[in-house]
Amino acid sequence: MEREDIIEIFTKTSAMLSGHFLLTSGKHSNRYFQCAQVLQHPQYTQELCRELATKFKNQGVETVIGPAMGGILVSYEVARAMGVRSLFTERVNGKMALRRNFTIQPGEKVLVVEDVITTGGSVAEVIDVVKSMGGEVVGVGVLVDRSNGKAKLGVRTEALLTVEVETYDPEHCPLCASGMPAVKPGSRQTV
Repeated sequence: MEREDIIEIFTKTSAMLSGHFLLTSGKHSNRYFQCAQVLQHPQYTQELCRELATKFKNQGVETVIGPAMGGILVSYEVARAMGVRSLFTERVNGKMALRRNFTIQPGEKVLVVEDVITTGGSVAEVIDVVKSMGGEVVGVGVLVDRSNGKAKLGVRTEALLTVEVETYDPEHCPLCASGMPAVKPGSRQTV
């Protein structure tokens, strides 16, 4: 898939939003990628995740894992394209963890996936979970890297779409200064 094809899918599904957004990281931005708008369409999800899977096809991946919520469908579809197992992590008392009797064996080759990364914080937590169980993280695959490659995760990272989106600390946010109310369109809460 070409970059233009990916942008077309995000545009036609209204997954790229403009406004004043409070990000999970606590920063503010004028752009937001709501990948759930893409992931509600199985044909686009399958197409995008199949493309992401090809970037890791010769890495010996045995398991794909993603953080709840955004990474669950991505994990499932990438794993399906690779013919391997899919897992997801969840927050327990504010900390990422494997639940539901999911396990990772020592030495198991694991691909970590996510829908969108900004700072890479959630993905870094998933990497820590995998490593704490003795798994080997072969890489990270994301649909959208909105850090423009600045999120350093310590492993090979591949994104279908890499974009530079301005983010602001709340105390220096020009959107706040202009009086525009901030919204948090993700799944955790609204402002």
